[in-house]
Amino acid sequence: MTSQAITVDQYINEAPADRREALQKLRKIILENLPEGFQECISYGMIGYVVPHSLYPSGYHCTPELPLPFISFASQKNSINFYHMGMYANPELYEWFVTEYPKHSKQKLDIGKSCFRIKKAENIPFDLIGELVSKVTVQEWIATYESAFKK
Repeated sequence: MTSQAITVDQYINEAPADRREALQKLRKIILENLPEGFQECISYGMIGYVVPHSLYPSGYHCTPELPLPFISFASQKNSINFYHMGMYANPELYEWFVTEYPKHSKQKLDIGKSCFRIKKAENIPFDLIGELVSKVTVQEWIATYESAFKK
């Protein structure tokens, strides 16, 4: 499900009523823990956190006119999905998350390479997401991105 929202507030307000509070809380925890330099926006029809062109003029290699994506989250049909490109590019970060997750949730982890899905909003591990978000600075993400994706 891709939203046509053009602002983050619009995206959240258009989400199903039973998810709005969780989406607001997720946004808040991200903003409280996100290292300086990332920018909040709507990216790929989701709420995104990107490296702006002012810090990384090359943009995303797949679509250079777009800023370099890092984190995003979305209200999908059957779940809230959280995407973290750093977990995709950094196996150690991925393993850390997979190891930590059971300490924060009794739910089975539903994860792909960079995305994990939460079927019920009340099961979002907000503290774990806050810690995950804080682990990678803009400079670290650019270096990881360039070594992993720009070959």
